[in-house]
Amino acid sequence: MSVTATDHLWLHFTPHGGQDPSEIPVIVRGEGAYVWDARGKRYLDGLAGLFAVQVGHGRAELAEAAARQAGRLGYFPLWSHAHPTALELAERLATAAPGDLNRVFFTVSGGESVETAWKLAKQYFRLTGKPAKHKVISRSLAYHGTSHGALSITGIPAAKQDFEPLVPSTVRVPNTNFYRAPEHAGDEKAFGRWAADQIARAIEFEGPDTVAAVFLEPVQNTGGCFVPPPGYFDRVREICDAYDVLLVSDEVICAFGRLGHDFGAQRYGYQPDLITTAKGLTSGYAPLGAVLISDRVAEPFQRDGVTFMHGSTYGGHPVSCAVALANLDLIDREGLLDRVRDTEAAFKSTLDTLRELPIVGDVRGAGFFYGVELVKDKATGETFTPAESERILRGHVSPTLFESGLYCRADDRAEPVIQLAPPLICGQAQFDEMTQILRDALTSAWSLL
Repeated sequence: MSVTATDHLWLHFTPHGGQDPSEIPVIVRGEGAYVWDARGKRYLDGLAGLFAVQVGHGRAELAEAAARQAGRLGYFPLWSHAHPTALELAERLATAAPGDLNRVFFTVSGGESVETAWKLAKQYFRLTGKPAKHKVISRSLAYHGTSHGALSITGIPAAKQDFEPLVPSTVRVPNTNFYRAPEHAGDEKAFGRWAADQIARAIEFEGPDTVAAVFLEPVQNTGGCFVPPPGYFDRVREICDAYDVLLVSDEVICAFGRLGHDFGAQRYGYQPDLITTAKGLTSGYAPLGAVLISDRVAEPFQRDGVTFMHGSTYGGHPVSCAVALANLDLIDREGLLDRVRDTEAAFKSTLDTLRELPIVGDVRGAGFFYGVELVKDKATGETFTPAESERILRGHVSPTLFESGLYCRADDRAEPVIQLAPPLICGQAQFDEMTQILRDALTSAWSLL
């Protein structure tokens, strides 16, 4: 790849100033849990691309499914028409979904799914005689997308400040980071009740007649895999029912096996009104997202003369739907949901060995979705200053991990964490490899303090 070629590519979420284009890693192929760059170096994909590649890289079945569909029908929109792969995939998702989530609206991405769910919620309340219900509640640090509506729901201040003013009417509540909740030390259930009740307080403060929806991930990504405390989602469901607020389960990351179930809501036993998805639906082999909609929310849209004035050119693309069907077949055939449930304890126990390092404060997560939080003082939980985080996390840990052959995420949008979400085909050999590379990088990082 020539320098002139990389000069023209604008990378996502990447600082460009002072960067030598010739040093940009160029990933050229993948197989199983590994990818290779243009120089022939191999990396363990500890992030499944971007929390997406559930079945691993290089699966010929998915490429062949795309080719067959492209040869039959390469494209046709879902605007007043249908095509077979969209019909089949919608039925399959509705069958797998919890409860009465029987309608499926296809999108192109996770952010677009979030946009769609918010617009559905607002129009739903207009159709049911409550037009003032338009506000959305989400959690601190939660990521829900980058388009203006989804970014407004996102709870990461640094991701929003360059694009303000954003869409109004979004409200933040505390997340479920139990490691940073000393007022509930040792009592996860009490913490979960407190965190859920903050949603009720926010609804009361804003006015129940103005709040349309609560957007929550089953396990929150940003901040490092915050799992829900016991009873948290039961209480959230009670609150949403009491105030007539829709519960949206944002499962762009957590669906299709990441937590060992078709949907994260099934793992934690709660019933959403809407589920937003993308990523693992196709294992990242083609762009596709979906919103799963309950019968209650869908009902007023079925009335004569009602149209949901929303859609996109490529939402439900026939080739992407064909890839999704083949991907779900692979997940079923290879028993990957069972595999995650059967091996997640081994994954966690392997990562837990890092707790003996002085720089590791917490290891948390579920399924194949874990975060390792770094601290300056293990006894007090003191975190790094922004300057220290820049020097340790970005200046040393992140490049050292990649140079050592591990692709994962070093994130400091909250406290510094390393995030791991490998393909669902991984086993003990990959758990050991990830952990050893992490151990070496974190040990050398501590020596720099």
